[in-house]
Amino acid sequence: MVLTHTDHGLYCAAGDFFIDPWQPVARAVISHAHGDHARAGSAAYLCATPGESILRLRMGPEAHIETAAYGQTLRLNGVAVSFHPAGHILGSAQVRVAHDGEVWVVSGDYKTEPDPTCAPFESVAADTFITEATFGLPIYRWQPSAAVFDQINAWWRANQTAGRTSVLFAYALGKAQRILAGVDAAIGPIYVHGAVHRLNAAYRAAGVPLPHWRYAGDAPPDQDWSQALVIAPASTQGTPWLRRFGDVSAAFASGWMRVRGQRRRRSVDRGFVLSDHADWPGLLAVIAATGAGRVLVTHGYTAVLARYLRENGREAYELNAPYSGESLDEAANEGAPEAH
Repeated sequence: MVLTHTDHGLYCAAGDFFIDPWQPVARAVISHAHGDHARAGSAAYLCATPGESILRLRMGPEAHIETAAYGQTLRLNGVAVSFHPAGHILGSAQVRVAHDGEVWVVSGDYKTEPDPTCAPFESVAADTFITEATFGLPIYRWQPSAAVFDQINAWWRANQTAGRTSVLFAYALGKAQRILAGVDAAIGPIYVHGAVHRLNAAYRAAGVPLPHWRYAGDAPPDQDWSQALVIAPASTQGTPWLRRFGDVSAAFASGWMRVRGQRRRRSVDRGFVLSDHADWPGLLAVIAATGAGRVLVTHGYTAVLARYLRENGREAYELNAPYSGESLDEAANEGAPEAH
C-alpha cells in the first residue's frame, strides 16, 4: 500500500510525506492552491512549478516551498513523485507516486475541457487512482465553454442597454481568471474585487495572458458602472462593497447552476453553468483512461460514483476527506472579502 489514510491526510510512509494534508505536517505535497487542498502550517511544501506564485500568495512569504516541473520525477526517500497537469486551475496537478512496482495517482481536482489559463489535463496510467467526485451525478454535463461565454456576453450587453451594472460572482482563484480570459473584453470595462485583483497579478506573474482589468477599489466615487462587468467572490453578495455599483444584475458562474433551484438559492438573476471540475462523462472517461484496477473516490458524490464503478466491474471505494470541491459557500476556497 503506497498511500494510507491518516488523521492528517494521505500519507506515504516510505517517502515520509503527505499529499494535500488537512493538518500541518513536516512535508506536504500539494496538488493545487485552493484552500481545501493547500492549508497553512506545514514545515515544507512541494508543488508543480506553475502553481508556485499562487501557493506563495496563499501561504505567505516565509513558507518553505519547493517546486518541480510537470513530468519531472523527484525521489523522496526512494519514492518516485511527479506532477502532471490536472487542468483545474493554474499549477493544478495530479500527483503520481511510484514505489516497489506500484503506481498511485492522486487527481486533486481536475477538468478535461481546455482552459487558456492553465495547462490542459493529461491522462496518467495508474494501478490505484484517487478521483474527486464533485459533480459525480449523471445530471452534471457541461456545454462547451465557448457557448457559456456567448451567454455571458449577451447578458452583459443586455444589461448595458438597460443601464445596469453586470456583477458576476465567481470563485476568486481559477474561475475568475477563466472568465476574464473568456469574455469579450471589447464590450466594456472589466472591474474586479480585491481578492480577484491579487490573484490576477499572480497569474500574470506566472506568464498567463489576461486582458486588461481594473481594480474596483481604485474607481472614483462618481464612477459610472452601467457599462461595466464586475467580477467578485459570491461572499460579497449583500455587502456594503456591492452597493457601490448601484442598479445591478447579478449572476453566478458555477457548475451548481446546472440545477435551477441553486440559482434561486443564490438570489441571482442568471446562473451560468461553468465549472472547473469534470462533469459526469469527464469523470468516467478519465477513470477509464488511467487503466486503474482500483479507484478511490473522494469529495462530492462519492457513494454514487463508487457504486456506479462497482456495478460496471471496477473495484471502487469511498475515501473520506475534508475537501469541498466547488463549494457553493466558498469557505474553503476564497480569500476574505474586502471590508469596505
